[in-house]
Amino acid sequence: MIEIPTKENITAEIAIPGSKSITNRGLVIGALARGETKLINRLECEDTEVMISCLRNLGFTIFTDGDCFLVRGEGGLIPARQAQLNTENSGTTMRFLTSLASLGKGEYILDGSPRMRERPIEDLLDGLNSLGVTVHSVNENGCPPVSVRANGISGGGCRLAGDISSQYLSSILLCAPYAGEEVTIKITGELVSRPYVDMTIRMMREFGVSITEDEQNSFTIPPGQKYEGRTYAVEGDASSASYFWAAAAITGGRVKVNNIGDSSIQGDAGFPRILEKMGATIKTGPDWTEVAGPVTRGIKIDLNEMPDMVLTLAITSLFAPGRTVITNVANLRYKESDRLKAITVELKKIGAIVEELPDGLVIEGGDLHGAEIDTYNDHRIAMAFSLAGLRVPGIKIKNPGCVNKTFPSFFDLFLNL
Repeated sequence: MIEIPTKENITAEIAIPGSKSITNRGLVIGALARGETKLINRLECEDTEVMISCLRNLGFTIFTDGDCFLVRGEGGLIPARQAQLNTENSGTTMRFLTSLASLGKGEYILDGSPRMRERPIEDLLDGLNSLGVTVHSVNENGCPPVSVRANGISGGGCRLAGDISSQYLSSILLCAPYAGEEVTIKITGELVSRPYVDMTIRMMREFGVSITEDEQNSFTIPPGQKYEGRTYAVEGDASSASYFWAAAAITGGRVKVNNIGDSSIQGDAGFPRILEKMGATIKTGPDWTEVAGPVTRGIKIDLNEMPDMVLTLAITSLFAPGRTVITNVANLRYKESDRLKAITVELKKIGAIVEELPDGLVIEGGDLHGAEIDTYNDHRIAMAFSLAGLRVPGIKIKNPGCVNKTFPSFFDLFLNL
């Protein structure tokens, strides 16, 4: 357990570890590419370690060289004919490698933590089956474990639901260039977290693959393409940076993040603009972003494109006069925890006035006081409630080690601001 010391007017200039989302996409693309891929400023955390472990179990060669990951691509081949893959608590690994294993020739089982076995994946399985893959939920409940009887991805048309996770779409997109025929994917209904799909497409193109969006949320990938290995610089993780920008906003301080700026490919790099709507001041350059507090007003906002920012914003809103309403984030119920339920319980524990909506939250500050925060083994709950401790004495974070999932050095950086 860690108790967060209160602080005022935090002033800092920092660099954030590499993006988890970019690192994991780079690992998958590098494994499928021709030649070697070098990922500079890669993130080393539980999620990327799980991804690497599973890729190695599939027969890929990946090793560390200083601050780089080196990946030896197999040109679309999956070396192992069978494998048991433990994705632990990494949703990215479970989803991305379900499609990647489909490119192989053999039988593969993907399993994970007890929480992973509760997280839906049926929409992805339906999409892959429509592309000629034989894949199913072992327990027939639409959740992992997943069985893949692989003989490549045939291709063709695919209708895919996108209202639970954009990672289903990213998973198929990443592997579609190696299908036997052209792949066309049409999203049915709403697509959540669209910026993560844009990140996937941009990286695919940067590694030499062509993809078109013929109409909104309808994607075509021609066959016969291969990624080309290359050196790729991973920018700082904008989701991780959000806690430091918010720290400035709620303490009336100033924090500059030196490796995320206007050129970022991450949707969450837009979080400072939300803080600006709440009264904070922001400045940006090509590769840096600075936020200065305080926040002076609540807002009403649809965060469907930035669901990982909901917890950060929820805590920030405690210190902004007025009401903050966050909507269109029902998919948060399928993350490492049911985040809408969990944060409501913990906010009430510290005296906040909060209403849990089916798809969001309403927050109006409150008479705040210290408490022991249950983290539900969810890294984002631990990091978000650390922000509350900057202003509220006696905030104690249980199981602080859960941040190792994406940001092992979080408390080292945060407590030394």
